[in-house]
Amino acid sequence: MRRTGMVVVSAVLLASAAQAASCSSTGGKFEAWKKEFAAEAKANGIKAKGLAALASSSYSTGTIKADRGQHSFKLSLDQFMAKRGAAAIVSRGKKLKAANAALFAKIEKKYGVPAGPLIAIWGMETGFGAVTGSQPTISAVATLAYDCRRSEYFTEHLNAALKLVDRGVLSSSTRGAMHGEVGQTQFLPKNILIYGTGGDLNNKASALASTANFLSGESWKKGGPYSAGQFASWNAATVYQKALAIMATKIDAK
Repeated sequence: MRRTGMVVVSAVLLASAAQAASCSSTGGKFEAWKKEFAAEAKANGIKAKGLAALASSSYSTGTIKADRGQHSFKLSLDQFMAKRGAAAIVSRGKKLKAANAALFAKIEKKYGVPAGPLIAIWGMETGFGAVTGSQPTISAVATLAYDCRRSEYFTEHLNAALKLVDRGVLSSSTRGAMHGEVGQTQFLPKNILIYGTGGDLNNKASALASTANFLSGESWKKGGPYSAGQFASWNAATVYQKALAIMATKIDAK
C-alpha cells in the first residue's frame, strides 16, 4: 500500500509539473512563468545556453500589439495586394530572377520549387531582405508561448528556439520580426529546426534554399499552375496565399 501511495503521489506531482507553465493574457506573471517553463525545458533536454536565453528574455508588449493588430488579412485581395506593394514586388522580382538565375536553377533542381514562388515570398516577407526586423527573437517567441491566444502553437516554437540556441544557430541577441520570424524569408524557429539547410538565414542563398526545402516538404506540388493551396503551409491567411500565387505566376511568366 505504501508503494502504491508513493506511485500515486509521483503521478500527481508529474501532472502538476506538466501543467505548471500556464498561459496568461497579461504580462504580470511572465517572470514566474519563465521559471516554470525553464524546469519543463530542462527536463526536455534544453541545456545551459538555451535556459540562459530564456531567463534573459522579457515580456514584449510590442509583440502582443502586433499579434492583435493583423488587420491587413481582413482586406480584399485587391486591397491586400495594393497594401503590400505586389506590383513593385513582381517588377523587381523579375530583375532579381534574371540576376540570380544560376542560384534559382540550382535550388529548383534540388528541391523542385521554381524561382517565382520563392521570389514572391522573399519580396512579401522582407522586401528582398531590406527589412528583417529588430525584435529580440527569444523574447517574442516566449511572449507568445506565454500568451493564451496561441500558447500551444508557440510553445513548440519556443522549445525549438531554445534548442537552436543550444546548437549555436540562434542566440539571446538574435533579432527578427514581431512573431519571432528570422532571416530574409522570415522563418519561425520550429521551421528552422526542421527545414533549415544550414548557413545564415540573413544570407539570401541560405534563406531561399531553406524556403524551397520547406515548401517541398509541406504543401508544394510540382507542375501545373500556382495555387493558393501550395502556400497554405507558409501562411494560414487565404488572402496572403492568393497574393503569393498571383505574384509568383507573374514573376515566372515568359
